[in-house]
Amino acid sequence: MRNRCGWVNDDPLYIEYHDNEWGVPTYDDRELFEMLCLEGAQAGLSWITVLKKREHYRRVFDHFDAEKIALYDEVKREQLLSDPGIIRNKLKVNAFIVNAQNYLRIKEQQSFSDYLWQFVGGEPIVNNWKSLKQVPVTTPESDAMSKQLKKDGFKFVGSTICYAFMQATGMVDDHTVDCFKR
Repeated sequence: MRNRCGWVNDDPLYIEYHDNEWGVPTYDDRELFEMLCLEGAQAGLSWITVLKKREHYRRVFDHFDAEKIALYDEVKREQLLSDPGIIRNKLKVNAFIVNAQNYLRIKEQQSFSDYLWQFVGGEPIVNNWKSLKQVPVTTPESDAMSKQLKKDGFKFVGSTICYAFMQATGMVDDHTVDCFKR
């Protein structure tokens, strides 16, 4: 039996996510945009809730094609808000649209990857936590990312969300030292 980080339960989807995605450095703009949106959707909920809905999110949000999402009108918003396959929170659905618009603005100047990875100096921060209790929920880097994203108009990007995003996309390696992924 493999030893995994303490937050992983016995759900095969969660195990697959931990073993093959969480903490793997991600540089693809679209994938980063998707994860930022999904981390925002998770606010106040458990990640497994969003993870179980992720494929449906991909379908109804045009596979996170920001150019399409940025143009969603009121009819599309109402369709989304009536869809039980996603988290039907008006603020969160609207945040996807606003964030798509801001993502496209950022991409006019630079890659979204460069924009986000600047907060960790372009390389993953590798931590050496012995237990889950040591892992912070925010850091100065997530504070800086959150502050900049908010300044640039993004929604659902508080420091805790940003830190979870940084962990998920490999900007921070928080696999505990006893985890086989270490």
